[in-house]
Amino acid sequence: SHPVLYVCNVAEADAATGNEHSKAVEKMAAAQGASTVVISAAIEAEVAQLSDEEEMEFLASLGLDEPGLNKVIRAGYELLQLITYFTAGPKETRAWTVHKGAKAPQAAGVIHTDFERGFIRAQTIAYNDFVTLGGEVAAKEAG
Repeated sequence: SHPVLYVCNVAEADAATGNEHSKAVEKMAAAQGASTVVISAAIEAEVAQLSDEEEMEFLASLGLDEPGLNKVIRAGYELLQLITYFTAGPKETRAWTVHKGAKAPQAAGVIHTDFERGFIRAQTIAYNDFVTLGGEVAAKEAG
């Protein structure tokens, strides 16, 4: 059977905790081995109009730490067993989507099939190290 994701649209007041209806859907989904995400479309519509800073303040005032869209995307990735990997260079940084468990050559093939055929080795830096240490040079120096 195909993976299933139920997205429950609730009132703004119920976005952080859900309501009796979303809890019933969560229970049914769990019995089916499906996933659920609870969001408020009203909140999402409002968030779409805000700057990043205003968005975080607005969500925090509602007891939320991220937009519902982020939850839906993450749940979809988990459901489809996808991950994101990043490439970074002097000119650009990009995010790429690959199946969980893909090896470096297959991940390189997502960028270009020639990269998979001519793959030699991967140099990896954990995302948290890259961000915490301030970039590629500092992360390499730290080992």
